[in-house]
Amino acid sequence: MRVLVTGAAGFIGAALSETLLARGDQVIGIDSLEPYYDVRLKRDRCARLAQQGGNRFAFLPLDFADMPALEAALADMAFDRIVHLGAQAGVRYSIENPHAYVRSNLVGHVNMLELARHRGVDHMVYASSSSVYGGNTKLPFAVEDRADHPVSLYAATKRADELMSETYAHLYHLPLTGLRFFTVYGPWGRPDMMMWKFTTNILAGKPIPVFNNGDMYRDFTYIDDIIAGVVACLDHPPADDGAEKAGGSVKPHALYNIGNHRSEPLMKVIGLLEEACGRKAELEMLPMQPGDVHRTYADIAAIQRDLDYAPTTAIEQGVPKFVDWYREYHQL
Repeated sequence: MRVLVTGAAGFIGAALSETLLARGDQVIGIDSLEPYYDVRLKRDRCARLAQQGGNRFAFLPLDFADMPALEAALADMAFDRIVHLGAQAGVRYSIENPHAYVRSNLVGHVNMLELARHRGVDHMVYASSSSVYGGNTKLPFAVEDRADHPVSLYAATKRADELMSETYAHLYHLPLTGLRFFTVYGPWGRPDMMMWKFTTNILAGKPIPVFNNGDMYRDFTYIDDIIAGVVACLDHPPADDGAEKAGGSVKPHALYNIGNHRSEPLMKVIGLLEEACGRKAELEMLPMQPGDVHRTYADIAAIQRDLDYAPTTAIEQGVPKFVDWYREYHQL
């Protein structure tokens, strides 16, 4: 199978590309290498993919929000399916730089929908986010729940992507699957995420910022479990049969949560990081940040039912794996 992957130099995109290459697929990777965090990490991920994939991996350094550039770069390239993972990430950064999210997450998403429509792809899987649940208090979050009270612009753009996708499934019968990812962590992760930041500071003897005075809960999902869910979705396009799909659509458009189905206390994760790092953390207790939510917790019944998805990595195993990789990558 020939798969176009956006965000291929990113955390999830690189891990997915590696898995697809390992099973024999061809991958066309797109990434703008935007310096939201250190581009060297993105280049290191790409180098691993080029080494593994050989001539089955092609990388295009471009911005998918630029439609003429996107069409020109792909004019002579064939692909069967798309996994659209590229986006401007980060909840707090969306408060500081809203226009970056409008360009990448809204304009860019429409461009990918148009590309999928005109190229007649079999299926496009795209990244949504658990942040779409916003201020919902019912736990765990289920794909059937309302998601129209976002508490950050990032969340609003991801919910808008889901609604635009529903329109394309309705108008053009384009098979689409949206994935609401819950806090993803693991080797080759993102430096702007809590796991990386805390590990950096603990090993350096610097304080770590603990928001809401530590009263926070997240459904931490290990990268291998995330990728297993993405691949299962990619291989099973929603049928255009009028039946109701996960998330409520009767068009060929499904929505799934991909999480670990465990809402873990932040302080427990800090304890596991301390143990893996071999030193205590200095805690800087802070109030809740604008745009944050108190708790996330994934109801994964829909993806379990439809695709036999079953996460296997608890944080007790995943956190030490991340710290081991971090030490190796930084030669500590």
